[in-house]
Amino acid sequence: MTDDIRRFSKLKRVFVGRDEARARETQITNVTIEHRGVRVRLGSATDRTAAESFIGSIIFVHEKDAISPPKGAFFIHDLIGLNVVDEDGADIGVLKDVLKHSAHDVYVVERDGKEILLPAVKEFITKIDIEAKTMRVKLIDGMIE
Repeated sequence: MTDDIRRFSKLKRVFVGRDEARARETQITNVTIEHRGVRVRLGSATDRTAAESFIGSIIFVHEKDAISPPKGAFFIHDLIGLNVVDEDGADIGVLKDVLKHSAHDVYVVERDGKEILLPAVKEFITKIDIEAKTMRVKLIDGMIE
């Protein structure tokens, strides 16, 4: 999952697994960029059987190898867990998930065991402060009921 497939050409080591907790570090030995996507040869996939064991896996990169998002954009893993507050600083809940939709993302905020869905657009999301772990939102009537 990347916005720039050329970035794989610069990577030397990655982590591969079904989830981050079970991912194992391995070397990238070759990268081929094609019109269909990217083909990555892993050092730990020494034969077809070993390569087949990676089916369904995700490639993770060390944070130092991550590409910085453009200004005003954020990695989803940096958003999850943010405290969501309204314009007056009153607690709304905690950001639990980001739903990807064609028009725009939707933030899933948990409040008192219930989910609030907030469109991830400037009209509602007024400030995101990763360092302070907060997201300030502008609500309209009926949005959290």
